[in-house]
Amino acid sequence: MPHRLSSFSCRLTVLLVFTAAANGVVCAQPNPYVEVPDWIEPPDNRPMGAVSSAYTDADGNLWVLERCGQNSCVGRDEYAPIHVYDSSGRWIRSLGRGLLAWPHGIYVDADGNIWVADARGDGTRGHQVFKLSPDGEILMTLGEAGIAGSGNEQFDGPTDVVVAPNGDIFVTDGHEPESNNRVLKFSADGRFLMSWGGTGSAPGEFLVPHMIAMDSTGRLFVADRSNGRIQIFDQNGRFLEEWRQFGRATGLYIAADDTIYVSDNQSDATRNPGWVRGIRVGNTADGTVDAFIPIPNFDPSVSAAVGAHGLTANAAGEIFGGEVGATTVRKFVRR
Repeated sequence: MPHRLSSFSCRLTVLLVFTAAANGVVCAQPNPYVEVPDWIEPPDNRPMGAVSSAYTDADGNLWVLERCGQNSCVGRDEYAPIHVYDSSGRWIRSLGRGLLAWPHGIYVDADGNIWVADARGDGTRGHQVFKLSPDGEILMTLGEAGIAGSGNEQFDGPTDVVVAPNGDIFVTDGHEPESNNRVLKFSADGRFLMSWGGTGSAPGEFLVPHMIAMDSTGRLFVADRSNGRIQIFDQNGRFLEEWRQFGRATGLYIAADDTIYVSDNQSDATRNPGWVRGIRVGNTADGTVDAFIPIPNFDPSVSAAVGAHGLTANAAGEIFGGEVGATTVRKFVRR
């Protein structure tokens, strides 16, 4: 097991970032992982597109969400954006043809159902969240097809979804800084219950709530990307805490043992200065960061997003990072 830094030391470093970012003050963690090269097959006998996210199911399979062989599914209804793989990278099947405009977030619930968030629209589809059976049957739809709005039954760029043990549904809404920037809560049957957030940087406000996850205690963790933090809430939207020690959080996954995996694919001298892009691994009990996986062969002068956009891990602790620019899923295992 990697050496665990104390929560105090990591949090102290986070405080120092604001006064000494120019000197590159960041938490330094070991990298106990190695990448597995060339491990995944192309889906459905065609090239992989921009991979927005991935999620593992109870059987150890990997569900991958990508953008129909390019960076959008608009005009490409012949391509399915949702794929399931076994842990060795063997493609099993694909589903969701003609369903999504710009796939963004994917989640597998306790019953094995697949949830996907469609973060842009083309006038006839998009700005929706779907619940699908593992075979692709539509079980629930949230939002209005192709309509971006701020009403209780509407989304403007929904990014991700998570489901509580009692069936309550939580959706992060707002892929652009000027959009809704909120979290919506629905009942198990899709009835609107409440929302919270709004545009800003104060506690409880958001600038691109990019991913959402829940730990074993039921707390909600939101990757508040453009604010360079993770915000933590109870299920009634009460702000509990914010964490900055995981970098500019883009991808977010919490395993059953409360290991938290966070990807930062945007930090640079302008956005979150003093931080290095990569994947940080820790725990939700105290926010300790245990490990850091740097982006292989990364050029720090590149301003475009590079690295994992969404990520997940399996029960063995293998990490899978979906990459938009590299159009692949990278796999990391312990050395």
